[in-house]
Amino acid sequence: MERIISPSEGRRYTLDMATRATLKNQSQELRRQLVDAVRGHQAHIDFDSAVEDFPPEIRGVKPPGAPHTAWQLLEHLRIAQWDILEFSRNPHHKSPKWPGEYWPDTEAPPDPEAWLNSVKAFQRDAKEFNQLINDPAFDLFKPFEHGDGQTLLREALLVASHNSYHLGQLLFLKKALLDGGRG
Repeated sequence: MERIISPSEGRRYTLDMATRATLKNQSQELRRQLVDAVRGHQAHIDFDSAVEDFPPEIRGVKPPGAPHTAWQLLEHLRIAQWDILEFSRNPHHKSPKWPGEYWPDTEAPPDPEAWLNSVKAFQRDAKEFNQLINDPAFDLFKPFEHGDGQTLLREALLVASHNSYHLGQLLFLKKALLDGGRG
């Protein structure tokens, strides 16, 4: 038997080895599911599928009534995910100013390499965020000392829902532009 002290409530709990093993397994499963959600595996589309073969000629096109171009959505996804990653691992991180600094200045990529560079940066940050989630040294439930109650769990769920929303917009935009709005 081992005594565990809950500092938040000042209580002591005694857990046997079987209970500790169960909690460890549950934590690993929760981390696995969070990584799946962040990757988009729990949604209808993942990032790589959404940006795969996105035609260069429509990356900066905004159809009538659409709020953003594909380039704007891609950069917004990259910037927001990077910000959440850095906030989660660096107590000295300063977030960009909302909303202006979370979106690119241009509707189209400034040069041919910009799209690919943004995709690679998003993928790199996603991989690093997934490693952070999977690291048992990081408590999913402990509030960050530098935050206002945010936890790694909350930030992972935020990345998953934010990415899912904007990836849906990106796919809709791609379909609308390629179909010419015919559905």
